[in-house]
Amino acid sequence: MKQATEELLLTRQEAGTNGAHAAATIAREPKAAAERKRGSRLREDKRFRIFSGTANPELAADICRHIGVPLGETRIQRFADGEMHFQLLENVRGADVFLVQPTSNPVDRHLVELLIMIDALKRASAGRITVVVPYYGYARQDRKDRPRVAISSKLVADLLTTAGANRALLLDLHAAQIQGFFNIPVDHLFASPVMVSYFRELNLPDLTVVSPDAGGVERARFFATKMSAPLAIVDKRRTDINVTAVMHVIGDVRGRSCLIIDDIVDTAGTLVKTVDALLDQGATAVYACASHAVLSDSAVERIHGSRLKELVVSDSIPLSEAARAEGKIKVRTIAGLLGAAIESIHMETSVSTLFN
Repeated sequence: MKQATEELLLTRQEAGTNGAHAAATIAREPKAAAERKRGSRLREDKRFRIFSGTANPELAADICRHIGVPLGETRIQRFADGEMHFQLLENVRGADVFLVQPTSNPVDRHLVELLIMIDALKRASAGRITVVVPYYGYARQDRKDRPRVAISSKLVADLLTTAGANRALLLDLHAAQIQGFFNIPVDHLFASPVMVSYFRELNLPDLTVVSPDAGGVERARFFATKMSAPLAIVDKRRTDINVTAVMHVIGDVRGRSCLIIDDIVDTAGTLVKTVDALLDQGATAVYACASHAVLSDSAVERIHGSRLKELVVSDSIPLSEAARAEGKIKVRTIAGLLGAAIESIHMETSVSTLFN
């Protein structure tokens, strides 16, 4: 009896040891292996599809690589007068479809392209259509700030919904309230987690996070909290749609490294003026971070000739050859962030963890 009891205890101890070893093995399972399993599961899911327009096919391909699924096959052609002809080359009946298309320059062309693709998916009986718009064009026209002007960001929301979109996945809107312009569910992500990790690695001394205007204070405050840094604000006045005058800096930046946080860099005029204002107030070095590198007109030349140390942007918009060649401009990809969000939406799990 005693021998049987000892054997039973030994068996239990071995089982416990083996169980602990198995748990440790599972805990040490490489992340790549887990991602392969997840990708295999999604790749076998016939009701899951990702398609791309012509605005940023590289980003769409990177998203698919992160998830582990192939990019959907389509045919996009143009008539002699520029009209678009779009055809799906795969069956999407009842599928959960994600359509990746930033409405970047040329904005009108890419917007109409997105609407046509949504219509094609709707008429092909897709089960749900989620538009993934990393850069939302017309977002800067979100209110009537002058007499007799349009609220274009609301109009674009209505167009997407009317065309047949069932859900929208957006990144760093110019104004967060644009979510309310949609009558469909909206998931609004921020590129901040990707950018914060980069600047933490830089370990800038005596860092102060700077908002280039009052409208961006919430975005800059979030960044400052993550970086455990104080916040400063630049008071500016817009004299025209692409012209601003920097008034003064609110906050102490003397002897400190400064990091400007913005959502869009368009002509870079405001950015360069903000850099000059901070340096004139005694800042030792100025860096900048923006989610969307629109970089219109002579923006790249302005950045090159400025006293800015570095501009870090996401790949929500594909960079021009000149921007790619500019040493001051660094790109951080958001493909993993968008890929994780797409997977969560499809699997009906929480997206809120992506905000950290």
